[in-house]
Amino acid sequence: MSGVPDTPLLVISGLTRRFRGDRPAVLEDVSLTLARGEYLAILGESGVGKSTLLNLIAGLDTADRGSIRLLGEELIGRDDDALTLVRRARMGFVFQAFHVLPYLSVGRNVALPLALQGVSSGETSERVERMLAAVGLGGQAARSPRELSGGELQRVAIARALVHRPQLVLADEPTGNLDPATAAQVLAVLRDELRASGGGGLLVTHSRAAAATADRACLLDGRTLRPITLG
Repeated sequence: MSGVPDTPLLVISGLTRRFRGDRPAVLEDVSLTLARGEYLAILGESGVGKSTLLNLIAGLDTADRGSIRLLGEELIGRDDDALTLVRRARMGFVFQAFHVLPYLSVGRNVALPLALQGVSSGETSERVERMLAAVGLGGQAARSPRELSGGELQRVAIARALVHRPQLVLADEPTGNLDPATAAQVLAVLRDELRASGGGGLLVTHSRAAAATADRACLLDGRTLRPITLG
């Protein structure tokens, strides 16, 4: 799944998701295009469907209608096994609640995507150390997550999301549990590492300050998506 050089990273067309019969759609005819290397923020209040959109892109939920193409290849309609392989190889995830496993060391948490891909132990160690250094946690692979602050845990999550060099990173309210100063630091790390890796990123957030760190922003409002300019 490499696509030709000018193929957009992600193209979503007419995406619609409804729940519980006749209730209004959570998402209605949503479309967006994400270029390779682009970092896009989707801004919206809680409950407007931001997480649903990410779940649809990741293949964790099923759309009622529409198309999701990653480097020109359709994801909707693929079976669970095929979507699992796409997630492992092509996507990285950063969540509001960190989802760093407390019983694994920092290094083993970051190494998880590489273990799922069967990367050798030598290469795994090298890439984990390089990624931890990039997010400001160099030399801390042996530490326990219980010893880390919230900002440090989120940087571990960013390292884990990027260590396998995914084409697409999906970030779901990654600073929602952080104070403003720490949030700004974490967002800067995410932005800088996305640019360094050449991967594309999709950030969903309710924070205009967070959205302003992206290359461009859209507003999810009333089940539709529209471009906005953040001053």
